[in-house]
Amino acid sequence: MVILMPTLRSGFVIAGAYADKLRRTMFAQLRNEIKEKKIKSSDVAFHVAQLNKVLYRLFVDELKIDKGDVVRITIDYELTDEGIEWKFDTLKVEVFRRIPQEEVDAAVKKVIGQATEIMSAAVEYVAEKLGETEDGDQIFVLKLGDRVVGAFEVLAIDNDFAYIKKGAAIEPSPIIIEKIKLQLDGKSIEEVIKDSIEVFTREAKYVEREEAEHLINYIMSRIEKASSEEEETEE
Repeated sequence: MVILMPTLRSGFVIAGAYADKLRRTMFAQLRNEIKEKKIKSSDVAFHVAQLNKVLYRLFVDELKIDKGDVVRITIDYELTDEGIEWKFDTLKVEVFRRIPQEEVDAAVKKVIGQATEIMSAAVEYVAEKLGETEDGDQIFVLKLGDRVVGAFEVLAIDNDFAYIKKGAAIEPSPIIIEKIKLQLDGKSIEEVIKDSIEVFTREAKYVEREEAEHLINYIMSRIEKASSEEEETEE
């Protein structure tokens, strides 16, 4: 059975906050369906995150807008037995800065044609080791292109596997990950992390941007603290 659902509207929102706004709005619209167990809250979060992957491609890669630019997003969807089906042919995006609307429309049309591929593909994060904490945890940053968008801490048990204790990313959707075991099989931790991105996003908890930022700052502060203590020891 397919039930036609209302349009999801972001209203006016700065580009840096659209993911939170869409997530909150979607949960508000589907609160009765969630309460009646027609759809799980985790599935709602997942499908909104899939939409955000498409919008991230549009805003960052195609239009190159700034986080402070104001945008407005509308898209129709249906609630089906499989979850939420986005009607990308109804996607409308407005960017309130000096970008001709024809340019925005052309970029939207291009991304719509790639939407299925974008949603099914793993996010192309790159992991880079930042350093180690005083108790031996390895701190990594996550990058999308040249943008640092996340951080996490890893405990290497031996040459066979490593354990991701906790981590977070803010783009394309704010997420928190924790307690993930990685089999190394002779590969570096960076290589295994890159190969495991799909696992991360599947097991991630989708959160507000502020919560993800708070955890990223905490993780980064651990390496800064270790560096500071090392300098004091040398002195």
